[in-house]
Amino acid sequence: MCAQRSKDLAIIGAGVGGLALGLAMRRAGWHVRVFDRFDTPAPVGSGLVIQPVGQAVLHGLGVGERAEALGNKIYRMAGHEIRHGIKVLDVTYDAPGEPRFGLAIHRAALFDCLFQAALAAGVDIQSGQEVIAADKHHVETAATRHGPFDLVVDASGAGSRLSPLSARQLPFGALWATVDWPDQAPTPLDELRQCYDKANHMVGVLPIGQMTERDSQRKTAIFWSLPTAHYRAWRAKGIDAWRDEAKALWPDFSPFADQVQSADQMTMACYSHGTLRRPYTRDLILIGDAAHRASPQLGQGANMALLDAAILARALQTHPDALGRAAELYASQRRWHVRAYQVMSWAFTPMYQSDSRALPLIRDRVLAPLAMRPMMRRILTRLVCGDLLPPHI
Repeated sequence: MCAQRSKDLAIIGAGVGGLALGLAMRRAGWHVRVFDRFDTPAPVGSGLVIQPVGQAVLHGLGVGERAEALGNKIYRMAGHEIRHGIKVLDVTYDAPGEPRFGLAIHRAALFDCLFQAALAAGVDIQSGQEVIAADKHHVETAATRHGPFDLVVDASGAGSRLSPLSARQLPFGALWATVDWPDQAPTPLDELRQCYDKANHMVGVLPIGQMTERDSQRKTAIFWSLPTAHYRAWRAKGIDAWRDEAKALWPDFSPFADQVQSADQMTMACYSHGTLRRPYTRDLILIGDAAHRASPQLGQGANMALLDAAILARALQTHPDALGRAAELYASQRRWHVRAYQVMSWAFTPMYQSDSRALPLIRDRVLAPLAMRPMMRRILTRLVCGDLLPPHI
């Protein structure tokens, strides 16, 4: 009897989802080729929070321990409204010392964990290859046509040229930067802290651990909410004006803001919202932001990509010779979890990022008191952890 031929998988995009899927399928015996448009694949952005469901995927891939060593465990997400001192956000994980926590980590550190593991496993990562088209068995770049493959997966993110998703641009984004964690920081090392003025100003601090094993300096991701249409005006005002505004809004932010000496240290992140009804087409399967996009409240973007990768990998291993059935299984197992979090992002984001006058009042006067009730606190903990609805991992 002839040995079964190993299958060939093409993945477009060496982001969190693409690398996680590539690593899982290479270990399952598939030949995996990842195409990335950058000459040197690298992440975009600053810090993020990997929730317990995402951590489970990382541990399943064998990179969880390294990620935890580089990142920083947080046990609480807290935020207050500056004008009246109202506690607007107060979500805890399990008590410190218990298993569940949020893993705050720089995108570069998380990327390196997955990238190095994928290389070690034998994933063929081809850089400097911008994909301009793909069909069921081929990937086309400007230079040549690659293939045939048994399956093509689009993991190229919000900038995908292949995804049929038509997403709605959100009016607010955020400025991000990475700075050092101060020696005598005014905020706790094991918490995400945010400060709000209504819903049109938000500043936050997320301690994210270290960048590499060789660099022991702890880092912090800082962020400043800003309408995307105001970015040029923000730059024109100058960085000194921004520092003064941010420090006046939240004095505890001063040792972080003082480290930003140039507007070039701040990166503008723009967000969009939309979900494919079916995350696959006749030609390819889509995961991550190529399939669904939302404002990354509660740090769910990377977690969703990890869950997509894990569940698609399991579906492909369940139906290796019926890839159409694998695509349907992946879609059905992710459908309600993705939609539920998309709805919650759509509902809650304007309460924290908008020009509305009414929504922050509802947030502060109605939702905040409700969130302090024991049952609601348990629900919010499950929501943040990512398992309010079963993610099927």
